[in-house]
Amino acid sequence: MRIVKLDEASRKNILADLLRRDPNQYGTYADTVQTIIDTVKRDRDKAVFAYTREFDHVEINASNIRVTEQEIEEAIKEVKPELLEVMKKSLKNIREFHEKQRQYSWFDSKPNGTILGQKVTALESAGVYVPGGKAAYPSSVLMNIIPAKVAGVDRIVMVTPPGKDGKVNPVTLTAARLAGVAEVYKVGGAQAIAALAFGTESIPRVDKIVGPGNIFVALAKKAVYGHVSIDSIAGPSEILVLADESANPRFVAADLLSQAEHDELASSILVTTSMELAQKVSEEAERFTSQLSRSDIIRKSLDQYGYILVAESMKEAIETVNEIAPEHLEIVTRNPFEDMTKIRHAGAIFIGEYSSEPLGDYFAGPNHVLPTNGTARFFSALSVDDFIKKSSIVYYSKEALHEVHQDVEAFANAEYLTAHANSVKVRFEEEES
Repeated sequence: MRIVKLDEASRKNILADLLRRDPNQYGTYADTVQTIIDTVKRDRDKAVFAYTREFDHVEINASNIRVTEQEIEEAIKEVKPELLEVMKKSLKNIREFHEKQRQYSWFDSKPNGTILGQKVTALESAGVYVPGGKAAYPSSVLMNIIPAKVAGVDRIVMVTPPGKDGKVNPVTLTAARLAGVAEVYKVGGAQAIAALAFGTESIPRVDKIVGPGNIFVALAKKAVYGHVSIDSIAGPSEILVLADESANPRFVAADLLSQAEHDELASSILVTTSMELAQKVSEEAERFTSQLSRSDIIRKSLDQYGYILVAESMKEAIETVNEIAPEHLEIVTRNPFEDMTKIRHAGAIFIGEYSSEPLGDYFAGPNHVLPTNGTARFFSALSVDDFIKKSSIVYYSKEALHEVHQDVEAFANAEYLTAHANSVKVRFEEEES
């Protein structure tokens, strides 16, 4: 991995480099995605079947697009019992964490005759996109479905591309069943997002779409936003490790590579105050890479977006972390909890040398759907909040309104909205006359 001494110029160059990974920069695909969306919106099932044939090389029709109960039962039998038990443990941790995020309606009644409040209501429906084909991502299934279930969403739909045999990966289906979802459709790509957003004869529309996917899925979610809600426009995975001379270089190198293997566009960054650690981590990363199964992807990722940044002080290192606003942040320093309090921008924070990032991906409980490409400056992890909406409650008695009606009218008149003022004034016109 390349080692760079931090200064203002190098920091700006690295930030510009990382921003090139942003899905919003991939304008060359936007027209293709928009065509797919428009065609599905117009031709509905016909378009979905045609695109599945073109992109996934599978014949799907109205009779087999929805996964049957028999297919789910058969899938569960194919999953190794050991993996099934691990998935159940993970599900329990994820559910318990998200149950603590629940919000409830509240009302505040005052003696002057007013009642103000907030009514919390779960969304009626949500669609979950799960990448498919040869790959299986049961962790994504659990992370996207469980918060929706905890929130109380009535109808949760999962879409995922089928393999060339026309079937959904058995581990993916098993995870859906464990999480409590039986409505699963064999469709992927931008056409799946369009079907969820606008509905087809086979797939009723939903209110919100969540879940990761490739660039076509990301751009499709961006294109349908406004017709439906979405979680975020997810970019390639990223990890940043903040470390000082006390860190174990083998642990740090291993953690950096855990994200580099995701994708050639993944970003792995070490920010440290120790040049000695920087050199050791670089050596360990090379040693590990030569042994790992996805070494080609790891090398390309590190060559493009892998950095070891050496700062003059911990203050400068933390400033750099906040400027990058990483998706995953590991803090491996002498005083990790103290340093954590100075972090303003990160999707998830892992504290100490035994809190490696894959814990968050699979098992610990917090959601692994996180903001990328610096959007941790203003976005949060997927949560129960993503599956609820809040309605304000306002009640004023006649007496309570009487006390303030002239104030309301004055405010409305100041904005030259006389109908607004009249709406309040008319209730007391007999008194005024």
